[in-house]
Amino acid sequence: MSHTAASLREQFPLLAAAPELHYLDSAATAQIHSAALDAVIKHETTSRANVMRGTYRLAEAADLAYDRARQSAARFLNAGSADEIVFTSGATASLNLVAHAFGSTLNAGDRVLISVAEHHSNFVPWQMLRDRCGIELALIPVDADGRLDLARLAELMGGRCCLVAVTQCSNVTGAWTDVAAIVAAARKAGARVLLDGAQAVQHGPQDVRAMDIDFYAFSGHKCFGPGGVGVLWGRADALAQMPPFLGGGGMIAGVTPEKSTWAAAPQRFEAGTPPIAQAVGLAAALDWMMTLDWAAIREREAALCRRLIEGLVGIPGLRLLGPQQGQRAPIVSFDIPGLHPHDICQVLDSQNLALRGGHHCAQPLLTALGAETCTRASIALYNDEADIEALLAGLDRALRELA
Repeated sequence: MSHTAASLREQFPLLAAAPELHYLDSAATAQIHSAALDAVIKHETTSRANVMRGTYRLAEAADLAYDRARQSAARFLNAGSADEIVFTSGATASLNLVAHAFGSTLNAGDRVLISVAEHHSNFVPWQMLRDRCGIELALIPVDADGRLDLARLAELMGGRCCLVAVTQCSNVTGAWTDVAAIVAAARKAGARVLLDGAQAVQHGPQDVRAMDIDFYAFSGHKCFGPGGVGVLWGRADALAQMPPFLGGGGMIAGVTPEKSTWAAAPQRFEAGTPPIAQAVGLAAALDWMMTLDWAAIREREAALCRRLIEGLVGIPGLRLLGPQQGQRAPIVSFDIPGLHPHDICQVLDSQNLALRGGHHCAQPLLTALGAETCTRASIALYNDEADIEALLAGLDRALRELA
């Protein structure tokens, strides 16, 4: 099977229909793969029914499809059991679920450790928990390249650290987190570890057991699946200790006028009608991803990232945010003083280049790096050299027009 960028691009309906488009915003939303789109359409036209408790054939088909989707997510993450997979509406919902459910087991004075590099989805919920319950919230700083500075990690955990919740990969700098060092320190402190994998999953399957973490969150739209669906993986023992986040149908064992009791995980955390068709589509995307040669794809993505950085460093006045060397994800952000990223992105859009400008829901990180906003290009498996060269040429034109 060919895994060239051109052959992969043809498998994405929007990109196949728009050969002139240079799509470099996959960190915000990756394009949906044809297998995922087909799976959603097939489910909605042949098996659309609600899940759980239906006794007719259509409902049973929906149950089977939803169960298979949970199994696919478990395989993609190398989870110990499909019952460790909770479907949500996205990574934001998954992170909020942990902040509320696990957070409700914490007491005033207990500590949660996050980092300055977090997306707001893994920052704001912990601030809200602090304000609501009186927990201590500590921050891992970043170095000049935006990498987590772990020099004071043990000190920052303090005496009552219960959870370390950090990004696996920055959505601004592309810097990877040293997960092994985080986990080792957390285990010594008796703390659990949550990893926000939203920016990692589009670059290949993950192994939550090998990482020895406790929670993992990601969104379907980041890894070539539909929007409106996400995954929270949690160790079985961690999920069992957590009360539900939302109440309603599907998450109960029983209800009386006096008291309700809860179903076991994962149903305990899936109140109401879940994103059934979206989960089915996500499963198709994950199954497809698991057939790919990820070593070759990552090598190509890294080469494109290097070429982009080489081209950007030669632009007068431009400042790269993030590491220029070493292992990093193919996410490249830059700041050009005097030019707003929105203006840059609009000029690029006129040249069929799709990039994102703004604070990227990471204001604490940008502040730490001495910037308010930046322009971001993010590379995925369907990008090639033509996309990079078009961007560099487009930037040259944008700088001339905006000067």
